[in-house]
This record gives sequence, structure tokens and C-alpha cells, in this order.
Amino acid sequence: MTITHLPFFVYGTLRPGGFYHDRFLAGRTVREEPALLAGALLYDGPGYPYATEEARSRDATSRQTVSRETVTEPPRPVVVGELVTAEPARYDELLAALDELEDYLAPGHPGNVYDRVARDVHLATGATARAWVYLAAPRIARELRASGRRIEGGDWMKAMKAMEAMEAERRRTGERNT
Repeated sequence: MTITHLPFFVYGTLRPGGFYHDRFLAGRTVREEPALLAGALLYDGPGYPYATEEARSRDATSRQTVSRETVTEPPRPVVVGELVTAEPARYDELLAALDELEDYLAPGHPGNVYDRVARDVHLATGATARAWVYLAAPRIARELRASGRRIEGGDWMKAMKAMEAMEAERRRTGERNT
């Protein structure tokens, strides 16, 4: 597998049950399996999430936990998603479709909404796989870190289901109280 034919790590509307999953992935993949992207944060966007890489600062080393037995770093945040392996004959078509969906124009392009980057993701089996990940472009990532709404736990689908349940409960109790 060459670098250009990596699988994709998806974490939002492209996950199974997500708004764009069937439209973009149905019939174009041979495998979809749960995976985690370590060292990344997830933020809520306008109907879809943004992942950003964790801003590792010099302060991170000062927050290490030190004991006589071991030196460990604090747990790194993760983004929950799926590793999607494209049907080989449809790879180029899928790559182009996802680049367009994610407003990715070219590496480092100032018009990118997301940057497509190769990162290691962790599978439930314990294996690690290199995958394409669409991360928020630098200008958007800066805005998100400054004032974005972070999704704790890194699971956008779970967060959306919780928000829908809260809204349904609000409607239900509001109807009862009127």
C-alpha cells in the first residue's frame, strides 16, 4: 500500500449512521472498523465536527506524574471513529469525493477547511494503522482552540445522540407543562 492509498479515519458525518455515510461510503469500501486517533481533540461545528491535533506545549512535560516506580505522561485525548478501507477500484473516486466534501484543495492551501494528513490510528485489536485523517485547517484549529465547544470524550456520534435525547426530553417536559 503506498502513501496515496491509505485507508481513511472518519469521525463525524461519515461514520456508520452519520448523515454522509451512505452517500459517500456505501459500495466504495471493503472494510470499516472502530478506531481511535490519539492526541487529538474534537470540537462541535455547524452540523459536523472538527478534529484538531492536541497542542503539546512545554507545560505538558511539567504535568508528568512522577513516582519512584515510574514516570508517566497524563492520558492523551482521543477522537473516536472508524478506519475505512476503500474498494481498490474506487479509491481515486472516493479520495476525490472526500476531498471535495471536506473542502480540501491541496496540502497547506489557505482555502482548506480541513487538511488531509497521514496519522496513526489505533484499532480495537491493538494494531496501529496509518490513515488519512481530515483535521481542521490551521486557521480554523486556532479559532476552535480559542473559543470552540470541545466534545469531551471525543465521540461526536455519542455527543449528538445525547444532545438529541436532551432536546426530546425538553420538548416532552415542555409539552407536559403547558
